[in-house]
Amino acid sequence: MPSLFNKRNSFLSFLLIFCVSFLNGTPFKTIRARNGMVVSGHILASQIGVQILKEGGNAIDAAIATGFALAVNLPSAGNIGGGGFMIVHRPNGENTTFDFREKAPLAAHPHMFLDKSGDYDGKSNHKGYQSVGVPGTVAGFFLAHKRFGSLPIHKLIEPSIQLAQKGFTITDNLEDEFQSEAPKLKNYPGSSNSFLKSNGQPYKAGETWKQPDLAQTLLRIQKRGRDGFYKGKTAQMIAQEMREEGGLITKTDLLNYEAIERTPVQGSYRGYQIISMGPPSSGGVALIEMLNIVEGFDLLKEGHGSAQHIHLLTESMRRAFFDRAKFLGDPDFNSDMPIEMLISKSYAQKLRKEIRYTKASISDLIPLNQAYESKETTHYSVVDSLGNAVVVTYTLEDSYGSRIAIKGLGFLLNNQMGDFNPVPGETTQTGQIGTTPNLIAPNKRMLSSMTPTIVLKNDNPFFLIGSPGGRTIINTVFQLIVNIIDFKMDIGEAIEAGRIHHQWFPDELKVEPSGFSTESLSILRAMGHRIQYSGTSNSQGRAMGILIDPRTKEFMGCADPRSADGAAIGY
Repeated sequence: MPSLFNKRNSFLSFLLIFCVSFLNGTPFKTIRARNGMVVSGHILASQIGVQILKEGGNAIDAAIATGFALAVNLPSAGNIGGGGFMIVHRPNGENTTFDFREKAPLAAHPHMFLDKSGDYDGKSNHKGYQSVGVPGTVAGFFLAHKRFGSLPIHKLIEPSIQLAQKGFTITDNLEDEFQSEAPKLKNYPGSSNSFLKSNGQPYKAGETWKQPDLAQTLLRIQKRGRDGFYKGKTAQMIAQEMREEGGLITKTDLLNYEAIERTPVQGSYRGYQIISMGPPSSGGVALIEMLNIVEGFDLLKEGHGSAQHIHLLTESMRRAFFDRAKFLGDPDFNSDMPIEMLISKSYAQKLRKEIRYTKASISDLIPLNQAYESKETTHYSVVDSLGNAVVVTYTLEDSYGSRIAIKGLGFLLNNQMGDFNPVPGETTQTGQIGTTPNLIAPNKRMLSSMTPTIVLKNDNPFFLIGSPGGRTIINTVFQLIVNIIDFKMDIGEAIEAGRIHHQWFPDELKVEPSGFSTESLSILRAMGHRIQYSGTSNSQGRAMGILIDPRTKEFMGCADPRSADGAAIGY
């Protein structure tokens, strides 16, 4: 059960969610509303987003406010020191995306994580100051606001400044995280000062955590706009500590960073329109490719959780992840990516013919190499009464990113350089797979699996979804769409259902332990699938979704029960 129910957590938080659920006559996990809704990884961030909607803001305003709030109360993934993606659907039918993925510094190069012998130790690109990419979140939020915001942006940042100044109550989940992360945070004075008590000990559940340095950083952004982050005191402090500690980011890197508005990748599935994120995220392309493949099978007839259902999804995943590794990277550095071919129905038909109905395929080893991608990210979904729909997935890469907070700034920096290919040309059967499109280069954005997605029915928002989880993100979103459209599940059932993951290499099928029957798993083993359990409990992703009833226009939101502090709030 989520730690929200634990007696040491805020009773008021529990009461709010319980009352909203009770009054709407719905199960705890599904919240209903008619005017607006925010579903995010922390109840306080969801509350702030909904308050912005109540004050006359639109879904874009609420998404920006929610994102800044998560930077205060979800330190594992909420951020202003990382980056990500936003998709916006407008009432006039416009669909667009904002790419604020981090960039490699100007001094970065393909061999930067190899030693003098040309060897890679497997950790250097995820640890230390050189692992940090140029952050994009602040630039992304300001670009989205410039295009579609309705309230002044200083009003959207103010709740987060107040939250950082006044503090909030530590939950059981956050206490557990701080206990685990304390030894790593202590390696950096700025991190220890911001995230641990003055005696160096972690905060405990029930205590109040105040973040004065972060409040001042947010205040500079509020007063000076994006220049409050990419210029002036904040930029100077980042560049100075980077220079002193052997990092690569300079004031020039920060000054030159720009978020980009890009055209989404679009597909269709059984009469629904799929709007998702294109490169430098691989998520949308792989998602549409997989949906196109399984569209040719009668999944409902096979039955959810049956061996055949799992087998067909797995074989689709295997092929999409092969193509992900072979073709995808930063579009500003790779002009020849065959996106239209990969998301075409004809290509899916070709791949579908390769799938044997009763036998697992074999993942062939070819000379590709791809970096490890952390599972720690966060996603949130927002809708308003005007017809705006917004999905945002953003991240620090690892949980707590690089664990580095610049002294006096109060926020964690990412370690996204680890998402690049660390060893040009190296291939292993343990998962080091990828291609030249994702090699390190100055100013380049690293490949991502983030898959914020809006599903439309007759050009109107129907399902907003996304999840953290590294490469598992793509497959989580894939399965949730199938659960909703093929198996007619309500949103709570769809999100709670067991999940699987296959990523071509390593050639193994990961399943949530309690999600599927032993009979189905035995049949899959007989087919040749190498089954591995994903942790000790259902732990693949933490989806945050909103389903919109096409007839009543009612919003139905669900925060994944795998998320300890997540919440759907509507009004």
